Amino acid sequence: MTREQPVSPTGRRERAVDVLVVGAGPAGLALASRLAAAGGVGVEVVDREDEPGGVPRYCLHAGFGTRDPRRPMTGPAYALHWADAAVRAGATLRTGVTVTGWSDGPPKGPPTGPPTDPLAVDVTSPAGLERITARAVVLATGARERPRSARLVPGTRPAGVFTTGELQRTVRLRHRALGRRALVVGAESVSYSAVRILREAGVEVVAMVTELPHHQVSPVTALDARLRHGVPLLVGTRVGELLGRGRLSGVVLRRADGRSTTVACDTVVFTGDWIPDHELARLGGVTLDRATRGPAVDGSFRTDRAGVFAVGNLLRGIEPAGTAAREGLLAAAPVLRHLTDGAAPAARVPVQVEAPLRWITPSRLDPADPRVATGGFILRTESGLAPWSSLVVSRAGTELHRQRLVLGATPNRTLRLSAAWTTRVRAEDRDAGPVTVSVEH
Repeated sequence: MTREQPVSPTGRRERAVDVLVVGAGPAGLALASRLAAAGGVGVEVVDREDEPGGVPRYCLHAGFGTRDPRRPMTGPAYALHWADAAVRAGATLRTGVTVTGWSDGPPKGPPTGPPTDPLAVDVTSPAGLERITARAVVLATGARERPRSARLVPGTRPAGVFTTGELQRTVRLRHRALGRRALVVGAESVSYSAVRILREAGVEVVAMVTELPHHQVSPVTALDARLRHGVPLLVGTRVGELLGRGRLSGVVLRRADGRSTTVACDTVVFTGDWIPDHELARLGGVTLDRATRGPAVDGSFRTDRAGVFAVGNLLRGIEPAGTAAREGLLAAAPVLRHLTDGAAPAARVPVQVEAPLRWITPSRLDPADPRVATGGFILRTESGLAPWSSLVVSRAGTELHRQRLVLGATPNRTLRLSAAWTTRVRAEDRDAGPVTVSVEH
């Protein structure tokens, strides 16, 4: 339940809830809807944006499920669907609220059992400063694209340089004009969405470029871009430099063989290269996975800080909105169990990957409770895997599982690994080390 308390001597209004969800994207809203529907649980969702829904709010295209066979949902409709579901179930939804930190800072040492005190965070909003305590905190802060500066692209600093998110906000929310000729950096699903947004805004897309040897989408999507929009794809190519004073005038492209060329354009969109929005998790002392750069969670979405869970794209960067929402729904049961018994895992076994695999999530297992709420693991690869390659799961030289990849795998596209082997990871094997997932050709 939500409990209002008097203003503290520090001037902060203090409040208490059962579960605080940070982030009102599909994962956070889906989780809140199921938790609130369980009854007897006070659930509050906060988000720093002025409207709930996360990234789908900017995606005007269909592909977000259907209300019925005749009514496919657009992104805004999908965002509204989950916001309405959370509120109807009884959750409190507050936007324009920013969580600035943890009141008690990071924990002192690893968890040794149930938390002795509620978790507490400080927030700020137009109503002033608040301190919210909760029996459980769920982090659902999502992911963001790395901008040009984080990619270390040299050159001048002209106007006309965007990430996909900035492009969406400029076109969909601010209704500002773009340039006339654009270059899209990337060739994954989000990149092709950027092409569609640019073309709808009346901008000519002169090319798409990727350092990889091919695109990372279905052949139908790539063919559609070429036939409908006439967009050439330059593979094995990277951005070497941005040109222009005041406004972008061109981009220097460098090929893998050392050749370079300059493309005249006044707009460039850097797509993909997602990173979890993990600042709040890091401030709270939550261990981050080195590969995903998101919180390291087990199959029940538990972090190594007792009472703190993490769901959605905060775990690894971008996945479809439907995947994030499904994880939110599945995380409700572990959160409810925590409210009942407060148990924290006594030991967690790391799950790691070997090259050319890039990352895996969940990246921890609780041998005492090896269930994986999602039903399996999500992986990505750095390079293409040939058809009929195998994912091999092993621990201390013992093979636990083998899974064939009939169609192979492509970078920036999701791989899934069965969780059938997790029951073979025994708690008594304390010195066996991590579980490793490798590729065998």
